Amino acid sequence: MQAYTTLAKTFARLGALEDASGILGWDTQTQMPDGASEARGEQLAVLRVLAHEILTDPRNAERIAAAEAESGLGEWERANLREMRRAYAHASAVPGDLVAAASKAATRCEMVWREARRDSDFPRLRPHLEEVLRLQRAVGEAKGAALQLAPYDALLDGYDPGMRRARIDPIFSELRSTLPDLVAAIRERQAAEAAPLPLPGPFPVAIQRELGLRLMRAVGFDFERGRLDVSLHPFCGGATDDVRITTRYDEASATGALMGVLHETGHAIYEQGRPAAWRHQPVGQARGMSLHESQSLLVEMQACRSAEFCAYLAPVLRDAFGGRGPAWEPENLHRLYTRVEPGFIRVDADEVTYPAHILLRYRLETAMIAGDLAVVDLPGAFNDGMRELLGISVPDDRRGCLQDIHWPGGSFGYFPTYTLGALAAAQLFTAANARHPGIRSGLTRGDFAQLRSWLLETVHARGSLLETDELLVAAVGRPLGAADFLAHLRRRYLGEA
Repeated sequence: MQAYTTLAKTFARLGALEDASGILGWDTQTQMPDGASEARGEQLAVLRVLAHEILTDPRNAERIAAAEAESGLGEWERANLREMRRAYAHASAVPGDLVAAASKAATRCEMVWREARRDSDFPRLRPHLEEVLRLQRAVGEAKGAALQLAPYDALLDGYDPGMRRARIDPIFSELRSTLPDLVAAIRERQAAEAAPLPLPGPFPVAIQRELGLRLMRAVGFDFERGRLDVSLHPFCGGATDDVRITTRYDEASATGALMGVLHETGHAIYEQGRPAAWRHQPVGQARGMSLHESQSLLVEMQACRSAEFCAYLAPVLRDAFGGRGPAWEPENLHRLYTRVEPGFIRVDADEVTYPAHILLRYRLETAMIAGDLAVVDLPGAFNDGMRELLGISVPDDRRGCLQDIHWPGGSFGYFPTYTLGALAAAQLFTAANARHPGIRSGLTRGDFAQLRSWLLETVHARGSLLETDELLVAAVGRPLGAADFLAHLRRRYLGEA
């Protein structure tokens, strides 16, 4: 197993470099002064180019071929070789100078995006986003040529291995045809009921933070291997055994930051639950972003917006903020957390209208990569899509195409994984409750132990041992689909069995 052993050492080095990049990336979003952005871009580019050079060493192709012929490899080693080959194919397709240019352009564009978003100034961002798009299109074309994929599929494969537009389009078509009538029925039902009472503020940030830490502990976050901070856009990042999550606070509302913390904690416990024996090996990594999003949405949407969890959370909020009256009752909190209303901001959207935000972004980014939509036309196309899919008129670009960091950061191909993750979350939560009927009653006490244990066994500890659909079939008995998600919406919002 000499070839395999050499490869394992190489990928362990790459894992350490990725960890260093992860911490620098976290610092960029949370602590770094604006004046350091150019230097930080250079630092990250050097690390990424170094990792690229190590990975694309032609000897690695020879070692992978030799290792595949070696005897004595177990199931995990064979899966590790599969993921090594995938990583090598992606990296070797892209020249090092393109890697460096794309990295620098994205870092620069992210910094400009912060100001452009604040000021609702798309023209300021436009030339930088055009450069990011040009380079991402070049990356997609290079990878597509090597992998025999269309450029967008090649970019998508980097976030969700094995996923293709041909797999996504029928699922999204089903959602596009089903959700409008479902949203209308839910809103009609909610209009006939008493409107939820808003929780009266203010909500001091210090108390919100302490509540967030308490809920993170309840879900199972390990503070010996991670931390909570603040950023403009909530995220989960950091490094192996040093998982950094962020949220953002609003003293006029406590609900947004808390759900943001719970969402990112779902990501974090997946990272913290990855198989320790395969640390810094490809097979030990999370199985793509659709499955990663399933873990955050399972915690936030499936578990923590349930009536059971609201029964636990309501008195916790009431005690923390000194609340009194019916607004602080569990039933009212549940109505607040399950209110369906089209809105401008994707990250604030309810779970019923959220897919429309993704359907729009998926349509726009596939068009941009294909060259069918120019950056200059993006605001108008975005606003038209919001009117079509959600029936609302976007008042400014800050609440329109400037709201997300993904495109400025070069993350083309990422957006569909959010809704694919919501579908997988519904499948997994349904299966978890069928296997362990006590999960829901545990949520009334803020007890996630049984749910977390099941997720650790079926998802987290398996890393990338299985492909996404293989993992779902093993866990829930069927591949990715929309049926459980739509059934969940009808059950929660329309009272259907």
